[in-house]
Amino acid sequence: MTKFRKRPVVVEAIQYTGTRVAVTDVPKWFFDALVDRTVRSSPDEAPTPYLTIKTLDGDHRADIGDWIIQGVKGELYPCKPDIFAATYEPA
Repeated sequence: MTKFRKRPVVVEAIQYTGTRVAVTDVPKWFFDALVDRTVRSSPDEAPTPYLTIKTLDGDHRADIGDWIIQGVKGELYPCKPDIFAATYEPA
């Protein structure tokens, strides 16, 4: 079997804390995703806050602590903290 290594790629990401933050505290791409509804907040009656993210594979849920990543083509997707830590490091 042939082995492959993932190419080094720099991405932007923000960790979801479940709290409301000022517009100035989030990247422009994340703010734009909220405005165009690519990222939607959970309903107010939800027991714990979460985000719904429109990805290339359909809607995915991001829970508190998850990372929201902007991919190389501008696509968004959530990533669990343990996978994020194993895959990414600060650039």
